[in-house]
Amino acid sequence: MAQSSKTLIRVVDDDIDLLNSVAFLLECEGYECSIYSSAATFLRADVPSRPGCLILDEQMPEMTGQELLSELNRREYMLPVIFLTAHGDIDMAVRTMIDGAVDFQQKPLLPEKLLCSVARAVQIDLDRRGGAVDLKDEILMFNKLTPREEEVCRLVADGLINKQIGERLGISKRTVDHIRSSALSKLPFKTAMQLASFFNRIDAFKERQRSG
Repeated sequence: MAQSSKTLIRVVDDDIDLLNSVAFLLECEGYECSIYSSAATFLRADVPSRPGCLILDEQMPEMTGQELLSELNRREYMLPVIFLTAHGDIDMAVRTMIDGAVDFQQKPLLPEKLLCSVARAVQIDLDRRGGAVDLKDEILMFNKLTPREEEVCRLVADGLINKQIGERLGISKRTVDHIRSSALSKLPFKTAMQLASFFNRIDAFKERQRSG
């Protein structure tokens, strides 16, 4: 799979501690993440062809989050944006949504809420780009999974959490964490719904192969 088709979560915030904590949270969930301490650094370094989303702080020196969003709109850079602020209000939320942000969250962040927002934003971007990859690429990705990784991912797709998967397979939750992380590093799909759709396409392809 080409590097450009792998999802990337960008985080822009002048708070280094927050950058590191958000990056750690995302990477524990299997996402690839790039962090930037200023809007200018992001504009210089980011690769627009990579699907994903942008987690963006509002209150930053030199260029604010809203100013960066305006610049991205000017450049027709349609990456979904999740706004973060410690100083937000309803008017600010409305303005950012009008400018194209897909969500607005206040600090201190709630990890589960942020992860749900990231998964939704990534899916929006993949849908906007016409999907992450074609079926041939998906088959190649599927073939890279070990039998155990496939087994774990199919249970994730069924909506089971890691503890339940461990109980089902007779292995520890820690082992499931490791297998799941290894599997998701090979796939651009992060949510149960995305994985379920992926396996549906793979299974349909296999059935066509068997039928004819």
